[in-house]
Amino acid sequence: MSFDLIDLILQAGLIVKLVLLVLLVFSLTSLTIIVVKWWELRAAGQDSEAFLEVYRKEGFAEAFDAARHLDRSPLAVVFLTTGSELQEARERHAGDRSRDKLATRLERSIAWNATTQVRRLERGMPFLATTGSATPFIGLFGTVVGIIAAFQSIGEAGQASLAVVGPGIAEALVATAVGLLAAIPATIAYNAFGGRIDGLLAMLERFTNQFEEDVERIVQASAPPATAPAAGRD
Repeated sequence: MSFDLIDLILQAGLIVKLVLLVLLVFSLTSLTIIVVKWWELRAAGQDSEAFLEVYRKEGFAEAFDAARHLDRSPLAVVFLTTGSELQEARERHAGDRSRDKLATRLERSIAWNATTQVRRLERGMPFLATTGSATPFIGLFGTVVGIIAAFQSIGEAGQASLAVVGPGIAEALVATAVGLLAAIPATIAYNAFGGRIDGLLAMLERFTNQFEEDVERIVQASAPPATAPAAGRD
């Protein structure tokens, strides 16, 4: 009897085949997430560094133009979504109470948009974690079922020779092998991506803190001419 992998899968029982199908779905989905996530995090990191360089060294208008071309960065997205209101704040002359309300609204906008970007960066990570932790056990379940079927074959044959036991055990162990094959890349990717996401989130947190300070400063500087000395503190 051939011990080719395809032959072993075809000869497996129905439950083992269903287990292998589930593992295949997990594996293909996790590989898709790994490829997409790798590209997404790589682009986010490059665009974030480029945007920060402009934001620190150039003016508000230059940073706004740069953010439009660096929209793969979560920092740039947060800046863009609040930027239009911030530009209006610079041109609007309002009383102290209105300016305070505007500053509060802009700070909330920054916080909400930052939260949205955090969820975007972490999208797909729970599935990788689930794949890395669950698929070995799913494969083990298939193996246990296959071994039970192998022992049943031994009982029906009335003998425990290698020719009777070997094929059934081999078919059962395929499920464990496929489970590990699905789990290992998912676990490695989850750990690798987790470190890169933590770095981006730390960068995003520092940026939002600085951006909130800049928003407060710009809004307070938009006071009417009668309160020009207050704006002069900028």
